[in-house]
Amino acid sequence: MNTRTRVAAVAAAATLSMIATAASATVNPISVDEALDPGGSITITKTVSTPELPPQPDIVLLVDRTGSMTSAIAGVKANMASIISTVSASQPEAQWAVASYCDVGEPDPFLLHSDLTDDTAATVAAVNGITLCSGGDEAEEQLNALWEIGDGGDAVAFRPDSSRIVVWFGDAPGRDPSLGHTLADATASLTDAEARVVAISVGVDNLDSTGQATAITTATSGTLLSGVGADEVSAAIVEGLSNLPVQVAGAPDCDDGLTVTLDPASQTVTSGEDAVFEETITAAADAPQGTTLTCETEFTLNGADAGAGFTQSISIWINDVTPPTVSCEPGPNPSGNMPGSTNSGFYQMFSTDNVDAAVDIYIHDLGSSAIFGPYATGTTFKLTQAPGATPSVVPFHRAVDWKVKLNGDALLVATDAAGNTASAECEVPPQD
Repeated sequence: MNTRTRVAAVAAAATLSMIATAASATVNPISVDEALDPGGSITITKTVSTPELPPQPDIVLLVDRTGSMTSAIAGVKANMASIISTVSASQPEAQWAVASYCDVGEPDPFLLHSDLTDDTAATVAAVNGITLCSGGDEAEEQLNALWEIGDGGDAVAFRPDSSRIVVWFGDAPGRDPSLGHTLADATASLTDAEARVVAISVGVDNLDSTGQATAITTATSGTLLSGVGADEVSAAIVEGLSNLPVQVAGAPDCDDGLTVTLDPASQTVTSGEDAVFEETITAAADAPQGTTLTCETEFTLNGADAGAGFTQSISIWINDVTPPTVSCEPGPNPSGNMPGSTNSGFYQMFSTDNVDAAVDIYIHDLGSSAIFGPYATGTTFKLTQAPGATPSVVPFHRAVDWKVKLNGDALLVATDAAGNTASAECEVPPQD
């Protein structure tokens, strides 16, 4: 995002307080606990609230230290401790580096006063140590300074997972080429370092008079603040840091059998705004039934770990939708007849289930409303039919567990813990 805005003429101290407390930065809902059938899915609206400042910022303050910047630099020196405190309140892991540039005729057209550090006193001392130089002609050597800070010069030791930001303020255009480095060179050096630029044009908009600041902030997804008064630079530094684009993306890590997709896969919002996704959670057709599958989706900001509150947990119970099996098989006959002979009437009931270790079996009398049970798989029984009599089940003897008397045939019914039901019929043999 590249914006050209006029910083309001307000006291720097008041503006510096606008992000003094950390923004509420979370994923909502932070957890999902649902049940799905195999092959089923659910879609949830997911809101990621971004912080006003990007996470783990590595901030390089790049200062035009030519003579015309006297008042602006003095204001930043007076407010630097407050600027650092304000940023740290929102992002405690922030680190600062301080650099400056001058004109080609000076002994040190680029200076790194201090590399990245979280030591406030060291950073304030580095800013206070900036001394003015002669600007010579109007054009200055900022393109070389920007090249030095980026991946080309590698003057700043950025942390591996940091949000890299260059806050650059000045009041004059840049020489091109600058000590051998062109606008294209400086831009490439910054983008290769994944650094974004907050450009602050002090006074009349000379910093961008040749379009360099616009080109650089556009290419680096930064921001340009124009027409900033010398006494407003401190406030503009904080404003620029808190109005940067932030790319929000989710990285799901799921158990086998569970997938999570986000629509869109990523999106860019202004820091402090919400990114809204449609999250679809899908159970595979062969997902293991009767189990809980989990997934964690870590949301990143500009590709970096966003810290606590940005990892969503998902717990999905996979419904048991498969009915048990139940069968009525020929059973042992204590009289010695072969099991399953046409008139023996001896049976054995069996049941299995894909989830439950054991499923109870009930005997339904198809000639009446009588139901008996439950019985365990493997139960043996003698089945007789007596129309009009009172159905009953009594213990039997030897290898047969029960003697069952019904009005009609027997229907074996097995129901698992999920409520899935299966049945099998046992027909009473005809009398000889």
